[in-house]
Amino acid sequence: MSAVEKQTSPIDFARALADPTRQKIMKLICCKWLTVSEIEEAVDVRQPTVSHHLAVLRDAGLVHLRSEGKHTYYSLNQSRVAVCCGNLIQALAPETESASLLQDISKM
Repeated sequence: MSAVEKQTSPIDFARALADPTRQKIMKLICCKWLTVSEIEEAVDVRQPTVSHHLAVLRDAGLVHLRSEGKHTYYSLNQSRVAVCCGNLIQALAPETESASLLQDISKM
């Protein structure tokens, strides 16, 4: 992560995950780059709604964007998702083995 890139707050992360359509979008763009129209077709929602959901994901830092001509492509920022999940584990389940492992990793 670059020095100017902001951290994702737990509230923004939870908000991004709270909607079933955003969850579908996150699964869809997990390992590939898609345009808004491709996402719209796959999740069967109108373009303004897809754009709104992508804005929420973008504000939380959970998507990468790439512009090519008139199109913007989106892909899931998997490393940010993993960091946010780890932060939640450490905050909400600090006495678990997973939290201990994450703590050990962060010391490396």
